[in-house]
Amino acid sequence: MLETTIAEIAPPDPMAMTAARDLQARLTKPAGSLGALEELSVRLAGLAGVCPPPLPEPAAVAIFAGDHGVHTQRVTPWPQEVTAQMIGNFLAGGAVVNAFARQAGASVTVVDVGVAAPLPFPPADAAPTDALSAEAPSGDAVPAPTGTTLAPPRLLDANVRRGTRDMTVTAALTRDEARAAVETGIRVAGELIDAGAGVLLTGDMGIANTTPAAALVAAFTGVDPEAATGRGTGVDDETYRRKVDVVRTALDRHRPDPADPLGVLAAVGGLEHAALAGLILGAAARRVPVLLDGVIAVSAALAAAALAPDAVGAMVAGHRSAEPGATVALRHLGLDPLVDLGLRLGEGTGALLALPVVVGAVRVLHEVATFDAAGVSEK
Repeated sequence: MLETTIAEIAPPDPMAMTAARDLQARLTKPAGSLGALEELSVRLAGLAGVCPPPLPEPAAVAIFAGDHGVHTQRVTPWPQEVTAQMIGNFLAGGAVVNAFARQAGASVTVVDVGVAAPLPFPPADAAPTDALSAEAPSGDAVPAPTGTTLAPPRLLDANVRRGTRDMTVTAALTRDEARAAVETGIRVAGELIDAGAGVLLTGDMGIANTTPAAALVAAFTGVDPEAATGRGTGVDDETYRRKVDVVRTALDRHRPDPADPLGVLAAVGGLEHAALAGLILGAAARRVPVLLDGVIAVSAALAAAALAPDAVGAMVAGHRSAEPGATVALRHLGLDPLVDLGLRLGEGTGALLALPVVVGAVRVLHEVATFDAAGVSEK
């Protein structure tokens, strides 16, 4: 599945991009007056291969959840059981991502790709054959801002293993486990797009997951571990220094080769990072945009870009996380974030806040009159 997906990823369509730039120049506004939105609309036209591109809606948030063996190195004060507890909060609709998703009219799908604790899935004899359709019960449907009804959040069972190994001792994953997680992300992307999603938003949940994210950023970009490592949930100075040392130790032990992205994910990645890389690849193969959230998503995006460089054409940087590794990764990918609010929550929150900007960029191409059509004189 991974190889066939990569083979389907194509570069942006130059004719569609030229048509979008030409259309932007003829709309009833001064040339360049919409700043970064104009180039974003051009990129999305290139991705879709048509001008104007389809409106990026409806939106679907995919939150991949996993736990991490490196938690034993005391890189965070938060207990590991919070990962499973927060999944319960997502399903109950009580997290920040749920509030923002309701505001944006976006669906929320939580995928257990590597949570350590067992989660409340239906009994095996009641579950559908397809593991990615096995849904846990969740709350009632809620009204969306438009007056339509959003389905409640759902939980999918795709657990590859119950948390990674401690990357300072051994590889976090085997190559087969890393591949399985990537292919889970590809399948989820396909399922969401087949259900009608016009844009995918990355989400994540996993206590200690900023530590492997920092290791991935350093491995793929070559920066020093300190430049890629942030304070995550807001750790104190002692914990931060230990976190940097942990990242450095893992990289020194494994010497991951960025030319072997699956090997990098296996050595120092997390199951949610690998699955997010797969989600990006799956969307790129279908020419559907992916709105990236914070440092977990952009570290995964580095792996996706290493596997398929043209996948960058499907990526939109939703925001600049306060985590320093996010800025390093975005610079490496050549992506400019749409929002910079000092966020560092994850879950998909920054991507959701940026969603209206992305929709607006495309709506301009659909709805704004040209000078000729409006009878407006040009300068």
